Amino acid sequence: MRSIFDGSALAERYQEIRDVYLSDGRPWVVGYSGGKDSTCALQMVWIALRDLPSEKRQKPIYVISSDTLVETPVIVRYIDVTLERIRAAAEAQGLPIKTEKVSPNTDRSFWVNLIGRGYPAPSRRFRWCTERLKIQPADDFIKARVAEFGEVVMVLGVRSAESATRAQVMSFHRIKGSVLSRHSSLLNAFVYAPIEGLSTDDVWTYLLQTPSPWGNDNRDLVAMYRNAQAGECPLVVDKTTPSCGNSRFGCWVCTVVERDRSMEAMIDSGEEWLEPLLEFRDLLSETQAPEKKRQYREVRRRSGQVNFIRGTDDPVPGPYKLEFCKELLRRLLRTQLEVQRNAPPGEAPILISDAELHEIRRLWRTERGDWADSVPAIVREVLGCDLEWVTEDAVSFTADDGRLLDEVCRAHDVPTELVVRLLDVEREAHGLKRRHAVHTRIEDLFRQEWRDLDTLVAARRAGRAEIDARYEESELGLEPKLPLLDESAERTSQ
Repeated sequence: MRSIFDGSALAERYQEIRDVYLSDGRPWVVGYSGGKDSTCALQMVWIALRDLPSEKRQKPIYVISSDTLVETPVIVRYIDVTLERIRAAAEAQGLPIKTEKVSPNTDRSFWVNLIGRGYPAPSRRFRWCTERLKIQPADDFIKARVAEFGEVVMVLGVRSAESATRAQVMSFHRIKGSVLSRHSSLLNAFVYAPIEGLSTDDVWTYLLQTPSPWGNDNRDLVAMYRNAQAGECPLVVDKTTPSCGNSRFGCWVCTVVERDRSMEAMIDSGEEWLEPLLEFRDLLSETQAPEKKRQYREVRRRSGQVNFIRGTDDPVPGPYKLEFCKELLRRLLRTQLEVQRNAPPGEAPILISDAELHEIRRLWRTERGDWADSVPAIVREVLGCDLEWVTEDAVSFTADDGRLLDEVCRAHDVPTELVVRLLDVEREAHGLKRRHAVHTRIEDLFRQEWRDLDTLVAARRAGRAEIDARYEESELGLEPKLPLLDESAERTSQ
C-alpha cells in the first residue's frame, strides 16, 4: 500500500472527502478523542472542506468528544482547550462545524455504578464501563441526529492497520461500490473512515508536516503521547471499536490493566499532583485479587441469588459490600480534596459531582437498606459542608430504627436485610391507592436467597451426598443425570 505522501495520494484523499461530503445531505458526526488518529481524520476533513466554495459548505458537521467523567484531568484539559479552539476557528473560517461533549447520564456514571450499586471495578471479564460510559452517550447523540435528519454519516479515525480484527470488521460492513460502511448497530447511521488505509507512520508524518487548522501545535500531541507512553483511547461508538485496556491514556480509574503505566509516566514527567488518583486506582485494582474478593464483595448477586463456581463450594462474588462502598466514597472525597489542593491554578478537577452524590444516596436508601442515610454524613465528615439534600417523608427510617430492628431479627433468627427490604417496599408504597404491584415486589423478595453461606454450602453438600447414595442403591447400575451446579461468569455477578 502506497504512502499518503506518494505522488498525488494526499490530493486524491482530500478530493474523496469533498466528494463524499457533497454527495448527499446527510450531516456528518466526527468522532474526536484527542488522540493521533481522530486528530488526523478531523484535520484532513477540515482542510479538504475548507477549499470548497462557501455556498457548498452548508451541511452541518458535529465534532463530538466522549467525556466519561473519569478521564485523566490532563486529558480533559487538553480536550476542552482543543474543542474551544475548533469552535472558534470553524466560526472564523466559515465552516459549518459544531463541537459537542457527550457524557453518560448520572444514573449510568462510573461512581453511581461502582459506589452506588456496588459494581466491582471493571476487568477484562466484566468490562461494564465501556457500554455505559462511552457507547451509550455517543449512541444517544447519533440517534438524536438521526431523528432530526433521517440519516447521518459517522466520520471516524479508524484504520485497518490497527489490527486484523479491525480490518475484518470494516470490510464486513462495507457497502458495495461505496467508501461508506453500515454502522454495526445503529439504523440509518453510516461510517466513513478517511484514514482507513494509513499506517501509524503516515499519521504521525501528516500531523507533523501539516499545521493544525484550528491553531493547536501537533508537537504537543507528540509530547503527550511520549509522556503517557500510550496510545489513544478512542471514541467508542459500538462494541467493535477497540476500547481501552492497554495502558492508554483515558480513564484514570481504569483497572482493566494491571498497571496504569500512562498515569505513572505522567507523574514521572512532572504531574505529581496526579499521584492520589493513581493510589485510588490501585485500591480499586487491589479488590480484584482473587484472595481478597470475599473481603470486599457480597455473596449474593444483585438479583438476590447465589451462584457457585462449577465443581466447588465457592460462590461467585457479587457486588461490593455496602460498608466498603461507604469507605470508597470517603476515600474518593479525600482524594478530590488532595488533588484540588495540589493541582495547578485553574485546573482543580471535580472527581464526583453533586448529582452523582444525590443518586448514590437514593440508591443506598432505596435498594441497599441504608437507613443511616450515610451519604450526607460522609460528605459532611470529609468536605465539612452539606449539599441541598432532598428531605424525605415522615415514614423514613433512621439508624436507631435499624439497630433496634437488627436486635429483634437476631433474637428471632430472621435475616435483618430481608425485613429491611420488606419495610422499604411498604414505605415506598405508603399512601398509594393502587397497591397491586406491592405484592409482586414482596414475592420477588421472598424468591431471593437469604440463607447465609455456611447454610447454603451445607445444603449443597447434603444434596451431593444424597445423589451419591442413590447411585450406590441403583439396582440397574445406571447413572442418573446429575443436576449441574450453578455456574456464573464473573461478568454476570451483578
